[in-house]
Order: sequence, then structure tokens, then C-alpha cells
Amino acid sequence: MLSDALIERILERLPYCTVGVLGDLFLDRYLDIDPALNELSLETGLTAYQVVRVRSYPGAAGTVINNLAALGVGRIVPISFIGDDGEGYELRQALGNLANVDCSGIVVTSQRRTPTYTKPLLAGQELNRLDIKNRSVTSVALQEQLVGRLQHYWPTLDALVVLDQVSEPDCGVVTDLLRSVVAELAGATPQKFVLADSRERIGLFRNVSLKPNERECRQACQVAADVPLESCILKLAHQCGRAVFCTRSEQGVILAEPADAQIQLHAIPAFAVTGPIDPVGAGDSCSAGIVCAMLAGATYAQAAAFGNLVASITIQQLGVTGTASPSQVRQRWQTVRSALPTALE
Repeated sequence: MLSDALIERILERLPYCTVGVLGDLFLDRYLDIDPALNELSLETGLTAYQVVRVRSYPGAAGTVINNLAALGVGRIVPISFIGDDGEGYELRQALGNLANVDCSGIVVTSQRRTPTYTKPLLAGQELNRLDIKNRSVTSVALQEQLVGRLQHYWPTLDALVVLDQVSEPDCGVVTDLLRSVVAELAGATPQKFVLADSRERIGLFRNVSLKPNERECRQACQVAADVPLESCILKLAHQCGRAVFCTRSEQGVILAEPADAQIQLHAIPAFAVTGPIDPVGAGDSCSAGIVCAMLAGATYAQAAAFGNLVASITIQQLGVTGTASPSQVRQRWQTVRSALPTALE
């Protein structure tokens, strides 16, 4: 599926592409704690952890943006909202550190908080995460602002990634209204690749390709664990009218590919990784890889394999949501290719 020539074609194409990312922007804030500096609180008698470093990164849809930027996409347009608050300021700073990100599609509003995952790390071990989320429905006025920005940028985009991170219905960016607008735009422009990822509502998308994991597939189809996963994937593919990339961690991807009037299933193997891993953000890096490959004219199967390749790089980066640069992609491919000279060609 993959080859030296295809890897180069993908990486060389990306600087000339514009990718939109519609979805929930979170701030990922890591607090590095030094246990040697622990103090006893005089007020409570509890241990007061001492933070020696604060690291802030764009999370959720921002993780996809991180990966697209690292791979070398020429222009990335987030379409989202963030709060007019301190976390929003940190998030804008973090986005500003990324190459080629055009933030003009982001709505800054006092109506919402900036969703934030705060992750304390004590001697490298993550403690209980602290979450800030919006738990009320996104206002119609704010939804309409996002619709306007999506419609404005749509003609300029070569591809679109949709990331529905928020579990509570209609409390984030990808509401029923935004989902229907995406379906309308994608249906009218079928040649434009759109990939949707959703924690809770993957079965509601239409006219776009989907990237669920196994849990999301089964949940969307409302079936028991003993029902064959392949039947769920086929059902989703019929519903959305596009390809489905079902990720299965170390088992790779099951691809449902539209072919004439039928849908064909393919098992796309993962790339073996040794040593400790951190799977956080692996699905988002796989999404970025799939989109990048499709932009270069890859087949669905080749795109799935490239997504697996990118994810095999990012999961080896511990304590941070990883990314893969073009040089890392080339190096990883050569390692894989030398170990399995005929497996993927």
C-alpha cells in the first residue's frame, strides 16, 4: 500500500494545501510537579504540590491542528469558539506557536468558557485530570456565527476535519445545526474530502467519511458486544454514504470503502511499536495522516496505512500529545520498510 514514492508525494503536496478543522478547541494544560519540593499546607494540613513548569498545548480539535501543522500543511483554518478568559488567552498563544495556522475562523466569546483539560504530572505520573467544560446548550446566535465562518471558508478548503469532542449534546461546536450544514456542503461538493470524528454521535453524520473507534461504532449502531464489528462498520458506511475508517489500536484499521454500488471491507494493519507508549491523541494523529494522504490522491487503503504510520510515531512520545514531522515520517517508514520489505508495497 505504501511506498517511498507515495510517502514523498504526500509530504511534498502538503505545503500547498489548506485544511479546515471544525470542532471543539480545548486547552491541554500540563502541570509538572516536583515531589522533592512538596510543602505542608498550614491551613489544611494537606500536601501542597509545587508546580515547576506549566506546558500549554491546543487540545481536542487542537490536537488535529498540531498534527497537521507538524506534517507540513500549508494553511490550517480552525473554525471554533473559545472563551474570552485566561484559558482562551493561553490557547491563542499556543495556537500562535504553530506554523501556518489562520485563527480568523475562531470566535472569541464571553458567553462560553474555554474548555480545558488540566493534567497534573507528579514525577511523570498523571494525577486526576481537572476538566472545564460548557454544560449548557450553545446559543443559536453563536451557532449561526460558526455556520457563517464555515460557509465563508468552505470554497478555500481542500479538505475539512470535523471533531465533535463534547459528550453533552449541542453544548459544543458541532451541534445538530452545524452537522446539517456540513452534510449539505459536503453533499454538494463530493470531491472535497471531509472526515468526521465524534465521541458520542458518529452515527448522525451524513455525506462525509467517518473515523470512529470500535466503541463508537457499536454505540452508534446500538448493538451488543457479541455482534460482529464488521456489520456495524457496514451500517455506518451505508448511512454516511462515504468511507469509514474504524480504528482498533494495535489491530490497525478496518476500512469500509465504497466501490461502485457495493462497500468493500479491508483490514489495514497497524505498525508494531516496542517499548512504552502513550496512546493519548493517537486517533487525532491518525485522522491527520488520513486527510494528508487523501489530499495527495492516495486511495482510502493507502490513507488508512499512512494514518497508522503517523500514529505509530506519536504514541511513542510520552507525557505529551505527540506529533510527527516529515523527517520522522520518512525515518519511521524506512524502519518499517526494512523490517517488512514486502508487507505494504
